[in-house]
Amino acid sequence: MSDRKIVIFDTTLRDGEQSPGASMNIPEKLEVAQMLSSLGVDVIEAGFPVVSPGDFESVHKIAQVVKGSSVCALARCKDRDIEAAWDAIKDAENPRIHVFLATSPIHREYKLRMTKEQVLENTDHFVRKAAALTSNIEFSAEDASRTEIDFLCQVIEVAINAGATTVNIPDTVGYAIPAQFAEYIRTLKTTVPNIEKAIISVHCHNDLGLAMANSLAAVEAGAGQVECTINGLGERAGNCSLEEITMALNTRRDAFHASTGIVTRRLVPASQLVSGITGLEVPRNKAIVGRNAFAHESGIHQDGMLKNCMTYEIMRPEDVGFQKTDLVLGKHSGRAALNDKVNQLGYTLTPEQLNKLFEEFKVLTDRKKEIYDADIQSLVQRVLVKETTKYSWKLESYSSASGTGKKPVTSIKLSHGDFFVETESETTTGDGPIDGIFLAICKLTGLALTCKEYRVHSVTVGHDAQGKVDVTISFNDREYRGQGLSTDSIEASILAFLDAVNRIVM
Repeated sequence: MSDRKIVIFDTTLRDGEQSPGASMNIPEKLEVAQMLSSLGVDVIEAGFPVVSPGDFESVHKIAQVVKGSSVCALARCKDRDIEAAWDAIKDAENPRIHVFLATSPIHREYKLRMTKEQVLENTDHFVRKAAALTSNIEFSAEDASRTEIDFLCQVIEVAINAGATTVNIPDTVGYAIPAQFAEYIRTLKTTVPNIEKAIISVHCHNDLGLAMANSLAAVEAGAGQVECTINGLGERAGNCSLEEITMALNTRRDAFHASTGIVTRRLVPASQLVSGITGLEVPRNKAIVGRNAFAHESGIHQDGMLKNCMTYEIMRPEDVGFQKTDLVLGKHSGRAALNDKVNQLGYTLTPEQLNKLFEEFKVLTDRKKEIYDADIQSLVQRVLVKETTKYSWKLESYSSASGTGKKPVTSIKLSHGDFFVETESETTTGDGPIDGIFLAICKLTGLALTCKEYRVHSVTVGHDAQGKVDVTISFNDREYRGQGLSTDSIEASILAFLDAVNRIVM
């Protein structure tokens, strides 16, 4: 039996961005979109254009830039939504309009206040409106897994007759279980008379931890498209994870007889880029892309691995973007060696980006003797993120002193545009230099900030490891993320706070 090609529809930029704290600015969205295209994603859902001018602009720019992947825009069954979606993506190489309407009894009664007949009429009317603009139309029956199966079949038949070429069956609230969800797909395939004219898609949420299981069950039952996100981002508990569905299908082709066009060695770089941009750290034990995914501590496991890696690994780390080799770069390494390592790690940089990376690399080699792959990955992310943020405030120098029973004293010198500003901050109520740093930055910038979250962890191992600091600060009832990276954790903290400040003022 030959493999079926499963369409991978990535919604990191739309559903994934709806994760609390995961919002991205336009340059960051462009960076992620280009990464998704290089990853081999078939369809990129770039956003919901009617929601805001910013969303419209980001979708429009992505549609103009991305090549190779279809660019999709979401729209409700409303005239202005569909018009905004088309205006945003009409310059795309392969534009898709994604129209959705809720179909379950609870949504019909309480949200839409529509009868079944009205749902069918709206489906027909608005899918036809979208199909008059482009032939690539997707229709989603929102909350399909809680919709009566006979009515769902009617809706899908109407949508296909009206011009839908993909029909999506979302488990919107993560309510389905695999056996029931697979039966829904099988029923659609055997009951809807025109079902062969469209691809059946699934969009599963992870509220019960079943998004991946439900998606695989749907594929086994005949679904041809899976909607997913990098790192499983998404509303509430998130969505089906792109890296997991991809490697499950690749690794178990014997069971599913299906494959994807994803360039799997780019999965880890993609995961790390999205994590770096959103500030949402990937758990160490996350399947496929977590730091522990290919780590072995048990003596029995280590013994087996030394004899044959297949004893305890069903995938090769290289296949998803991890590297077995490490500690190969140092202060005497040149641009060519650095670029080769960057390419091995799955990144492609422009000459300008490589030059910036090389400068950062040389600074790091003066501070660290051993440069790990994770160090290089962190530097690459730092260079890419720097390109998406305008740095009005920059650190020039700092000093900090504190001790048991002493008031922490922090002095910071910043540049703002062409000017230098500096202050000394003293506090009797703070808990150390970090509090002093934060107060000094508030004083220098003149911004009334509140620190909502502060996290620090090492990028690699050893006493000279780089520290990565993630912060969330609040200003005028909005939250802003910031990240800092340095072998000096205090400096990393300053950089993280300034990164967040620059997102406020940009």
